[in-house]
Amino acid sequence: MSAPETELGTRSDTSRAVAFSDAIFAIIITLLVLDLRVPDVPPGRLLSGLLSQWPSYVAYLASYSYVAVVWLNHKAAFNRIQQTDRGLHWMNLLVLFTTALLPFPTIVVSHALQEHDNADQRVAIAFYALVGASLCATWLAFYHYLAKHPDLLKEQVKHEFFRVERIRALAGVLLYALAGVLGYLVTPLVGLAIFLLLPAFYGVTSAGLYQFRVTRRIRHRPPPPSG
Repeated sequence: MSAPETELGTRSDTSRAVAFSDAIFAIIITLLVLDLRVPDVPPGRLLSGLLSQWPSYVAYLASYSYVAVVWLNHKAAFNRIQQTDRGLHWMNLLVLFTTALLPFPTIVVSHALQEHDNADQRVAIAFYALVGASLCATWLAFYHYLAKHPDLLKEQVKHEFFRVERIRALAGVLLYALAGVLGYLVTPLVGLAIFLLLPAFYGVTSAGLYQFRVTRRIRHRPPPPSG
């Protein structure tokens, strides 16, 4: 059997993978909002009831932002991919698997912060950080696979793009781990603050660290003159 004929069952264009992934992201975002509900309070106490649910709003904002930048990263990655093979499908499924976990730790953090038990809050923050770091780890595997399989990329894509993108993913693993450690050992609010800040970084660099302005300046800085 010839090589092209062998690849018929393992290689395809990206349309089905992108459509399936977009559907999963839409479901995840829908699940996130289900924890927002009308407070069970007596008449005249609606405002205080709504304000007391602030942990739900913060947890929703952190997770919605995280899913949003995952979608942007996913879009930026697949815009550079010409074909998918079986290995890349599995890498994509791993990213979707860990992203789909986000509604669970979001609810855990929201409920723990509203119950005002410090021990439970520390565990909840650490649990959210574990899922966040796991999601970044699957992106690291995804980018690593593409860096090792440049034949799947479009011709105009620089092979260095996904090598550099692994830095973003690794930074996420380390920063979410740091948020979990600080949230557990110091105060849960520190971890919560990092959860809110990290999606902002990934949103700014969603087109790729390789194309980020500061990175371009560093990469194209002229060498110092020889003495």
